[in-house]
Amino acid sequence: MNLRLIFPLLVLISWATFAGGSYFLPLHPDDLLLPRILVGPEGAAWLGYDDLGRPIADRVIMGARTSLYVSLCVTLLSLLLGSVIGVFAGWLGGWWDRLAVLVIDIFIAFPGILLAIALAGLLGPGIMNAVMALSVVGWVGFARLARAQTLAVKQREHVTAAIALGTSTLRIAWQHLLPLILAPLIVEATFAIAGIVIAEASLSFLGLGVQPPQASWGSMIRDGTRYMLVAPHMVLAPGIAVFLVVLSVNLLGDALRDKMDVRLRERS
Repeated sequence: MNLRLIFPLLVLISWATFAGGSYFLPLHPDDLLLPRILVGPEGAAWLGYDDLGRPIADRVIMGARTSLYVSLCVTLLSLLLGSVIGVFAGWLGGWWDRLAVLVIDIFIAFPGILLAIALAGLLGPGIMNAVMALSVVGWVGFARLARAQTLAVKQREHVTAAIALGTSTLRIAWQHLLPLILAPLIVEATFAIAGIVIAEASLSFLGLGVQPPQASWGSMIRDGTRYMLVAPHMVLAPGIAVFLVVLSVNLLGDALRDKMDVRLRERS
C-alpha cells in the first residue's frame, strides 16, 4: 500500500492524538487576538485568523480530533449493532429475517443525512447526540452486508457439520461465521468513516453537532461563509482538510478491498 495515498489520514490521527498537549503540539485554538481578526496566512499563523482572531491552523488541528472521535465512535457502534442484527437475521431466517429486512428497508427509504439531522434536532445539539444520531442511521449498511454474507456462508460444509454436532448458535456465529464475513465488514467500515466525517461536518455546519468554542470543521466552514469575499481562508482551510481526509479514507478502503478480495489476488 502506498503510504503517500493515506498520508492525510495519518496526519489526522497524529493531530488527534497529540494535539493540545503540553509537549506535543501545544495549541491555543481559543485565544482571541482582536488585532488579527480576519488576517490572512502569515508566519505566526500559517492558515491565518478567523473572525474572532483565533488561529485557524490550531482550530483545524483540534477539529481533526473531533472528526476522529465522532467517526470512530459511530463506526464502532454501527458495526457492532449492524453486524449482530444482520448475522442473526440471516442465520435464523423466517419471520425474524423478514422483520429485519422490513426495518432495514424503512431506514433506507429515508435519506440518511436527513434522518440524522432530524434525530439530532430532536436530541439537541452536542457531540454525544450527534454520535447517537449518526449511529442510528449508520448501522443499516452493516446489517445488509452482514445478512447477505451470512446467507452465503451458512450453507457451507463446516457450518453444516457444526450444526449436526449440536454446536450452539452463538458459538457457530463466533467461530464459523464472523471470521468469514469480517473482511467485507472491515472494508465497509473504512468507507463508512469517510461518510461519517462528512456527516459530522454537516451537522456541525447546521449547528446540531459540536458546539462553540469546541472546534469542528463543519462549524468553521459555517462561520467562514459570512466572510468569503474578504477572508476566503476561513472556508478553504477546513474544506481542504475534509476533502483530503475523505479522499484518503476512500483510497484506503479501495486498497483494503483489493487486498482482501481473493478473486483479485488469484488474477494477479
